[in-house]
Amino acid sequence: MDGDLDYTVRRSERARSVRVRVEHDGEVTVTLPRRARERDAAAAVRELRPWIDRRLAEVDRARQALPRTPGTVPFLGEELRLVEQAGRTRAHRRGDLLQVPGAGPDQRAAIERWYRRTARTAAAAHLDAAALALGRPYTKLTIREQRTRWGSCSATGAIAINWRLVLGPPELLEYVCWHEACHLVVLDHSPRFWALMARHLPGYAAPRRWLRDYGAALQL
Repeated sequence: MDGDLDYTVRRSERARSVRVRVEHDGEVTVTLPRRARERDAAAAVRELRPWIDRRLAEVDRARQALPRTPGTVPFLGEELRLVEQAGRTRAHRRGDLLQVPGAGPDQRAAIERWYRRTARTAAAAHLDAAALALGRPYTKLTIREQRTRWGSCSATGAIAINWRLVLGPPELLEYVCWHEACHLVVLDHSPRFWALMARHLPGYAAPRRWLRDYGAALQL
């Protein structure tokens, strides 16, 4: 902790220097090399405090720019009204209602599980279409909650998608799925990669910009 700023310290065998990040959810993390001293984290936070404060302000602005109606949750550009039902253990959508367990930690867990299930179904549809168009199959789909990425694609064709994308407009999930699918053809972000993106998803710049500006607001 540095004054009024909370931060989390992590150690990494691969880190060669001290790294400070402000995550999508506003958490500040400091990654230390294995042999670094704890006070190195505090020193880095003090040095970078103006930048950290700016990033935290950006996160706060993003959240305020996307107000949420009380008693609802967002889903692919819609709002679903939460309906609590005693004895329920799983969340279930019925029209514009999301039936959930009663208030408490079980409710939050059930809602997240529902989001993960629906994110898998929606992401698989986009990835199947993209893989077919590109002529490159993916080997595996994993739904995760990456702290610093919206998606990833390995050299073996395994794709991971962040479930929180379904908290935003539908074009966000489509963009990230196409982005990772294009990595099946070009693993880097060279001009060849972006040309491939432009060929298959000409409007990709808008959702990419949205995620940069408002991605921090994609929180339950």
